[in-house]
Amino acid sequence: MATYSRTDTRKGGRTSGLAIAGLVCGIVGLFILPIVLGPLAIVFGAVALRQTGSAMAKWAIGLGVVDILLMIVMFAVAANNGGSFSWHIG
Repeated sequence: MATYSRTDTRKGGRTSGLAIAGLVCGIVGLFILPIVLGPLAIVFGAVALRQTGSAMAKWAIGLGVVDILLMIVMFAVAANNGGSFSWHIG
């Protein structure tokens, strides 16, 4: 008969709080304040990557780069439209 115990601990690495913070900054930066949250995501992700090497840290860095690229594209579009940027749907 098998017995099950809840005292077993996972033998993997712990998720870094910095990786989570970087991932959240990267995701939120896609929608608001990408000029601030993009670099924060990259910094948090880079520090977490050095500490743990987790995939979440790599995603944070990637999303931070996407945030910065998105901001550059939005600045370029606004510059070509006389300084304004607006969405027109329909």
